[in-house]
Amino acid sequence: MKIATWNVNGIRAREAQLCDWLARDQPDVVCLQELKASPEQIPARCKLEDYHVYWHGRAGYSGVSLHIKKTLLDGDPGYSHPEFDMETRIVQVALGNLVLASVYVPNGGKDYAAKLNFLNRLVAWTKDLHAQGRELVLCGDINIARTEMDVHPRERKPGIIGQSVEERELLEELLGDNLVDVGRALDPDNAAMFTWWAPWRNMRSRNIGWRIDYILASKTIASRASSCVVLADVGTSDHAPVMMTTA
Repeated sequence: MKIATWNVNGIRAREAQLCDWLARDQPDVVCLQELKASPEQIPARCKLEDYHVYWHGRAGYSGVSLHIKKTLLDGDPGYSHPEFDMETRIVQVALGNLVLASVYVPNGGKDYAAKLNFLNRLVAWTKDLHAQGRELVLCGDINIARTEMDVHPRERKPGIIGQSVEERELLEELLGDNLVDVGRALDPDNAAMFTWWAPWRNMRSRNIGWRIDYILASKTIASRASSCVVLADVGTSDHAPVMMTTA
């Protein structure tokens, strides 16, 4: 199974790129963030017939979606939102004992307290799911560089939003004893694994970036992962997709 996530930074601007990427890599589950579009504004070309899709967005800001190949299940999946959802930032679906979720954590630049509140409630939600004996794959833009390694040396600014000790501690609490940062687990020494680049000075082509997009999975799922890679060749968003392949 292939599970992928991508902050598209505007679905209408990435319409063709999304379709070309899905045709090329054929992921079974796709989580998108920062749609910047209401469901009515989604381009018809993006409403792919071989996926169940739930669009959760608003005009010009935020938004997430969750695509599941129709071959994975009979009937329509039951999409829902944890009660802490704000600004169309999280959508989830249960497939038996497995919960899949697409999340877009607030950047925090305009309201840092709201970001911390969202993260704390995300932590509590994941802990509750695991306490129920559920498995989870949480995909998306977490808007935190987990460690110093996850930021290019030229971009390291201790204490700024996205690199603060407080945020990093919350990300570690999110992982806790239940979730695995699959990309880092499979490639622990890669200091050039970035998923976001500032859109100026050729930062992406020079790979001067941050790793802030993640696939986090319950240990039983992570143990079956054979790869989890950044697809830096895809699209013109300031983020690249990340895709995990499991047995």
